[in-house]
Amino acid sequence: MSSNLENAIEGLIKVFHSYSSKEGDKYKLSKAELKTLLQEELTDFMAGCNDPAATDKIMTDLDENGDQELDFQEFVILVAALTVACNEFFEGLCKNSDKDKK
Repeated sequence: MSSNLENAIEGLIKVFHSYSSKEGDKYKLSKAELKTLLQEELTDFMAGCNDPAATDKIMTDLDENGDQELDFQEFVILVAALTVACNEFFEGLCKNSDKDKK
């Protein structure tokens, strides 16, 4: 039986490859594939973003080798940054909740 973390890792890999295999290099996300992934998999995050150039900015920030595509390692940096931001948000909520109880 797989652990929660093992399932999460497997899920990340599956999501990446389900989008990266749609066009071009099947091991990299094009800008169009990244945009679709963000819209379909991170709907709530993207709903708060009114910047039409958001995908371009994300691509530029993550594309370390400048090939206009994101490989899995570059994609994981995005996921890690979002995970850290979410953790910080929830820690802040917990701290505020603890203060209100006192």
